[in-house]
Amino acid sequence: MNYKIIKRFLDFIFAFLLIILLIPLFLIIGILIKISSKGSIIYIQKRIGKNNTSFSCYKFRTMHPQSKYLLKKILIKNKDFKNQFSKTRKIINDPRITRIGKFLRFSSLDELPQIFNVLIGDMSFIGPRPIVKSEIKKYGKEFGKVFSIKPGISGLWQVSGRNNLSYDKRVELDINYSENINFLLDIKIFIRTIVVILFPFGKGAS
Repeated sequence: MNYKIIKRFLDFIFAFLLIILLIPLFLIIGILIKISSKGSIIYIQKRIGKNNTSFSCYKFRTMHPQSKYLLKKILIKNKDFKNQFSKTRKIINDPRITRIGKFLRFSSLDELPQIFNVLIGDMSFIGPRPIVKSEIKKYGKEFGKVFSIKPGISGLWQVSGRNNLSYDKRVELDINYSENINFLLDIKIFIRTIVVILFPFGKGAS
C-alpha cells in the first residue's frame, strides 16, 4: 500500500485522539490568551498546501491585535529587524509578541490548533513547512515537488534549528524531505520533535 495513504490514516487517528486528550489544555491556554490581551484566541492565516491549494492554518494567537501595523512601523525604524525579516521572515525578540505568546512560542504550544488542520486533511503531522503565498517564489522550480505533499506541523526545519537557519537552508530541508519521504524518516522527525518540545533551549524559536 502507498505510504501516503497509510500516512493520512495515521494522521487522522492520532489527531482525533490528541484533540480529545488535550481539550483541558486548549481551554487553559484560551483563557490565558484572553486574560493577557484583547483579541481572538485563535489566529487564522492563509497558507499554501498540497498542490498549491490555499487553506486556513490555525494557531493560538501570540501577537498583539495591531501586529500588522506594528510590523510596518518596526521595519521602517529598525534596519536590523528589517534585515532579519527579509532573510528569515522572523524577528528575534519580536516586540509584537505578547507575554503569554512568548511562552507559547518557546514551548511550541501555539501550534496545537494545527491538529485540527491535520484532522480535516489540510496538513500532516510531519511535512514541509506551510508557507504564505509570497514565499512561493523562494522555492523556484522546486515548489511543485515540495508541495506535492501536505505541509506538516513539524518537519526537518522545525527540528534542525528553526529561526537559526537561513531561508535557503529551510528550502533545502523541505526539498530533502519531499524527495525522501518514508515511514522511518517520519519516525525520526517525530522523535526529534518530542526532544525539541521537552528541551526547547537553543531550538531558535521566537
